[in-house]
Amino acid sequence: MSKKILYCATVDYHFKAFHLPYMKWFQEQGWEVHVAAGGDMELPFCDRKYSIDIRRSPFKLSNFKAYRDLKRILCKNGYDIIHAHTPMGGVLARLAARNSRKKGTKVLYTAHGFHFCKGSPLLNWIVYYPLERWLARHTDCLITINSEDYNLATSHKFKAGSIEHVHGVGVDTKRFHPVSHEERNRLRLKHGYGKEDFLVYYVAELNKNKNQGLLLKALALTRDKVPGIRLLLVGDGGMEKTYKAMSKKLGVDDIVDFLGFRKDADEIAKMCDVAVASSLREGLPVNIMEAMACGRPVIASDNRGHRELVRDGVTGWLISGNFADLFCRYLAELEGNRHRMAAMGKAARESVLTTYSLDNVMGEMVRLYKRYGCEVDEAIGKCDSSYIQC
Repeated sequence: MSKKILYCATVDYHFKAFHLPYMKWFQEQGWEVHVAAGGDMELPFCDRKYSIDIRRSPFKLSNFKAYRDLKRILCKNGYDIIHAHTPMGGVLARLAARNSRKKGTKVLYTAHGFHFCKGSPLLNWIVYYPLERWLARHTDCLITINSEDYNLATSHKFKAGSIEHVHGVGVDTKRFHPVSHEERNRLRLKHGYGKEDFLVYYVAELNKNKNQGLLLKALALTRDKVPGIRLLLVGDGGMEKTYKAMSKKLGVDDIVDFLGFRKDADEIAKMCDVAVASSLREGLPVNIMEAMACGRPVIASDNRGHRELVRDGVTGWLISGNFADLFCRYLAELEGNRHRMAAMGKAARESVLTTYSLDNVMGEMVRLYKRYGCEVDEAIGKCDSSYIQC
């Protein structure tokens, strides 16, 4: 009988976006791969999918039903490993797996950025900190993806079986890579931009935490000081109407493009000059790693996840003070000094290759999976992610 692993998260898109290489790898090892998450998306490398209505808010009553559904699924299948992701996916899976652990099931939880961290609202500390501290007792391996979270979990003596630091979910450096000047111009022509445009972009859901309004305000100050500047906002979300109205009010709507959700984020990165990020909180942002893999310098707000990735003055800049003034100054410097922009982009690419590539992170995760019961077939080579189209 083949061994089984269950992946659990709030929504199924989480697995399509970040975990297909790991699911494929488990199938190659002869394991049966199951997924429990909200949504009706068909996932490759998935032998059985359970659609469970898990809500992001811990206060939603429907999560009680999701908990009961998960318990039934665990009892029926007798998993060898349960790997939970996302805050509520992690809460419900670990609660439901308490009896399964007594029978030998190993429970892993990847914290994609604790909701409680330096600068988080007090309510987050009141709700999420004691909950995570208690749930750690029901976790065989607590996986953190940035140094601040790892240090917090270890210094506060969370009682997980082990606490590990893995460098995110990995970036496909074969898909996200620098391109020639000619290819950059070809992509610009394809997407309706000119050779002389100075393209700045941000890939993120349009919401309060991603804080795109900060970029719009900074752009109003920058437009007359950086020739040809255009801001490309890639992503959709509940704040789209608000941000579009703000861009019009600030008089920058003619140089801001709301591109919506895109499957060609790699092409956007390759044709742009600089990546920017304005979020209030981050775990370890994939959008920034993908930009760096394409050789793009990054100008970002100073938060936990950005500090982990951006070396201030080397691969870009972190802004903790007057965002608009520094945003304008740094963009003007890069626009006027293309040699420095190229040097920062090269350093950014090297940083990703050294630490955050899919092959590197896959190696880190394989070592953990092996520790918790997966016998590795050494004949199977490194991860091939060429199939991922998301």
